[in-house]
Amino acid sequence: MKHTKKFAATAMAAALVLPGTAAFASGGGDEMKHEDGAKNVTVNTKAADLRATLDQLLSEHFVLAVMDMKKQYDGSKDAKYYEAALKQNALDMTPAIASVYGEEGAKQFEKIFVDHNKYTTDLVKAVKADDQDGINASKAETEEFVQDLSSFLDTATEGKLPKAAAEEVLRTHEADVYKTFQQYAAGDYEGSYNTFREGYSRMYDISKALSVAITTQMPEKFDNTKADTKAADLRSTLNSLAAEHVALANISMTAGVDQAKDYDAANWAEDMHTADFKAAMKSVYGQAGADQFEQVWTKNHIEAQANLVTAAINDDKKLMGDAQEMLKMFSNDFGAFLGAATEENLPTKAAQEAVSGHETYVQDTFMQYVEGDYKGSADTFRESYAYMYGVGANLGEAIVKQSPEKFMDGTPESMPNTGNGGMSDNNTAATTGAIALFGLALGAAGIVLARKRQNA
Repeated sequence: MKHTKKFAATAMAAALVLPGTAAFASGGGDEMKHEDGAKNVTVNTKAADLRATLDQLLSEHFVLAVMDMKKQYDGSKDAKYYEAALKQNALDMTPAIASVYGEEGAKQFEKIFVDHNKYTTDLVKAVKADDQDGINASKAETEEFVQDLSSFLDTATEGKLPKAAAEEVLRTHEADVYKTFQQYAAGDYEGSYNTFREGYSRMYDISKALSVAITTQMPEKFDNTKADTKAADLRSTLNSLAAEHVALANISMTAGVDQAKDYDAANWAEDMHTADFKAAMKSVYGQAGADQFEQVWTKNHIEAQANLVTAAINDDKKLMGDAQEMLKMFSNDFGAFLGAATEENLPTKAAQEAVSGHETYVQDTFMQYVEGDYKGSADTFRESYAYMYGVGANLGEAIVKQSPEKFMDGTPESMPNTGNGGMSDNNTAATTGAIALFGLALGAAGIVLARKRQNA
């Protein structure tokens, strides 16, 4: 399938709107009380857009840095393509910086950021050679990067992101990258994936801090909107969950077909990601709904992807076909549910095609790898990752339009915190509750479809 380069992926994100039922809305009295303010609540502001852009670029940097180091360490055939992807990710940040700080500021940022990527290669070589002097030299270079970039950010934001604060988050990020890789090299695969998930989540804290600093510094450039509203938090959290799913799917499937030692740990990480959804949904729908969600999410989705791996290893065309049919069933059933639940305001066909688009990206990334098209696979992975960032904007917008009073800043939080393991502790209760509604939609989809099949 030839993929479009339009990463906004409006169709995919539109497919993930929530059903507009009374069960998801607050009482009519509260809605009338807040009607004037609530009608202006949105995830689509200039400040939220900036934060989402930084969400994507910074989190992808972390994902690609870890993947690049692991692949270099293992001598993987696609290592050079992920090294190139990591460099391109840094170059992709330049336009975003230029739009705020001009071409000169962007050039300064680019030099600092692009140059620091080579330190990962130096570190991998040192670790493989058990060269402690080399490891220490790489760490010293990394600290130089921390100092240079934190100074740049302090100056660029006119102190809105102070050097000391920037140093702290950058140093912690670099520690996350190093620890994830070090644990992997030492054979502590579960520990490595746990650190990966923590480090991945932390990138969204960095993008929030940076976007708040920028929008505070020049509010008129962003129409006096804020990057840390409840609606913007929601969009960012949905970005994080959706993109992490794609990253873990790619990592686990390629590890599987290579029969790598970390395959079981990669699957464990996917299970932990699923548990994040399940825990949030349980807070709204109870254990029965949580169990139903897990079934619909795994049976024709996660398990189907695992079957693709087994089929590729054994060259089992029948199993491959069956797995692809399972993924089609997941896309069609979920799309049909969304069409019915929204009374065709989201047409069933459009929803089915959109969900299928995500699954096609995942399959294409994997099959290109299996067939030896390593550059194509790395490129498609980047497209697949970016594709999911339409989810935060469009799903988030659907949620806040559905229950705007829950996302009015200055109102009390009304949803419980579920303590999801892969997400930052800074997520608001309202954001967590909205994710639970997403889980509820999936769980309800499974219940509706199960009943439909029983009555067929």
